[in-house]
Amino acid sequence: MKAPSHNKVEPLALRAVSPRSARRATTRPFVFLNVATTADGKLAPPNRHFVPFSSRRDQELLYHLRTRADAVMAGARTVDSVPVTMEPGKKQFRAQRLKNGLAEYNLRVVVSGSGSINPRAEIFRHNFSPLIILVTQRAGAARVRRLEKLGAIVHVCGETEIDFPAALEWLRREWTVKILLCEGGGEINDALLRANLVDEIYLTLCPKIFGGRTAPTLADGAGAVSLADATKLKLKSRRRVGDELFLCYSVA
Repeated sequence: MKAPSHNKVEPLALRAVSPRSARRATTRPFVFLNVATTADGKLAPPNRHFVPFSSRRDQELLYHLRTRADAVMAGARTVDSVPVTMEPGKKQFRAQRLKNGLAEYNLRVVVSGSGSINPRAEIFRHNFSPLIILVTQRAGAARVRRLEKLGAIVHVCGETEIDFPAALEWLRREWTVKILLCEGGGEINDALLRANLVDEIYLTLCPKIFGGRTAPTLADGAGAVSLADATKLKLKSRRRVGDELFLCYSVA
């Protein structure tokens, strides 16, 4: 299929991520993942230091997807290793959020079981929207207080591992989060998939290969123990732009 000659990012099946589809989950948010991987399914090189490797089009797609989400979620290691703010983007994207009936700025959710987020992380330098940090009891009172002093809202959900079903129900109940976009990393994706909490996956397949046993993948963590336990997907849309493939799957 011939790639479009223009550089404008067109929405890729964004109608699938809508309040209508979100009604399928009434006690938790509708959850969709956005992931860019190499052709061999890696998120980063074996040293696990993330370096941007997708196209400008994929980078802009990230902001388009954020215009459909009440909240954006990422893991502590992502926040520590990359100077991210989890912001909605430029004025055009904020305006689109308002057209979609959402707040101009999305909520931000960071997952850190131990609460060991670098206090100098870029995300703490911006207060355009509430920053929620999900921790377990392993974080301890001292770390919770430190995060709260940095301006975060800390919610304990689980003893040693994050109780994602309870955490998502809390986000829906207390923060009216109906649509949640998760931007990784791999261990969070895996935990959400194993708990059957993911509704859709947006996957950008990039024409590169990192290789390496220790390189992070789309779904790290415990994973499925058998073929019967594997998460089953249904392809909803696909588009080729240059040498990249933009795929959207629904989770069976």
